[in-house]
Amino acid sequence: MAAHSGSKTVIYAAVAGNLLIAATKFAAAAWTGSSAMLSEGVHSLVDTGNGLLLLYGLRRAARPPDLAHPFGHGRELYFWSFIVALLVFAVGAGVSFYEGIAHIREPRPATDLAANYVVLGFSALFEGYTWRVALKEFRAVKGALGYYAAVRESKDPSVFTVLFEDTAALLGLFIAFCGITAAAWLDRPELDGIASLFISAILALTAIFLARESKALLMGEAALPHVQEEILTVVRGDPDVERVNGLTTVHLGPDQIVVALSLEFRDDRSTAEIERCVERIETRLRRSRTDIASVFVKPQTRATWRARRARLRAGR
Repeated sequence: MAAHSGSKTVIYAAVAGNLLIAATKFAAAAWTGSSAMLSEGVHSLVDTGNGLLLLYGLRRAARPPDLAHPFGHGRELYFWSFIVALLVFAVGAGVSFYEGIAHIREPRPATDLAANYVVLGFSALFEGYTWRVALKEFRAVKGALGYYAAVRESKDPSVFTVLFEDTAALLGLFIAFCGITAAAWLDRPELDGIASLFISAILALTAIFLARESKALLMGEAALPHVQEEILTVVRGDPDVERVNGLTTVHLGPDQIVVALSLEFRDDRSTAEIERCVERIETRLRRSRTDIASVFVKPQTRATWRARRARLRAGR
């Protein structure tokens, strides 16, 4: 739950900042007629809605298991993260692309550069603050991993989604500044529309990356290698276990892991002793890691386990 508290802090900051920025950008776009500023307003409005969807996903994912969902609702967060990526692509990138093409076909010079620059400046301050909050939280959870590796291995999309959106927003502000300035200095208002196309491209690339990561989590990813090693260490220490053939893990949410173990028990153990061993293993695993939601133990020979692993590697 601590990780989720950090995620919510990041999202709350992003929602508040983006809402203020969106209102300011739309007002400036209406006043000056800037295409790039209008695209940036749509971008900030989409980011605001995306933050609300992530908060909704976190709340839904926190619901306890029930008869219809015996493993809980953790994947709701992954689903809504995927929806966020689709909205960034369809609404953010789509509207920016349309506005850019429309402005290139019918160029209209911006009427008040000072107002645009003031809005861009304040927007950069707001976006910079939310970006810094998201970066601080992401650094706290990534550990020694590099940024790219941390995103690829992360099981909580809420933090890196906000970080990527804020990074795209800062890049968009820079492009809007360049487009508005170039259009004014060169007396080529169509350059303002071209800036909107660049903003659209940034949003599209961001959306594709976020959708890819959310899809992988939604389909079910294994626990990180060090987590699997912790589980194996606990199980191998039980006196009734002859051999641990291996384990299969899957994340149902950032803090929900299902563990399936393939074990060989000592031949002289009775059924009652094996049952107690299974209960003991489950208790120890839950004490060692609070994110383990369910544990399944299957008595199995090593040959059977290896055959199954071979089929998984072959993709069958």
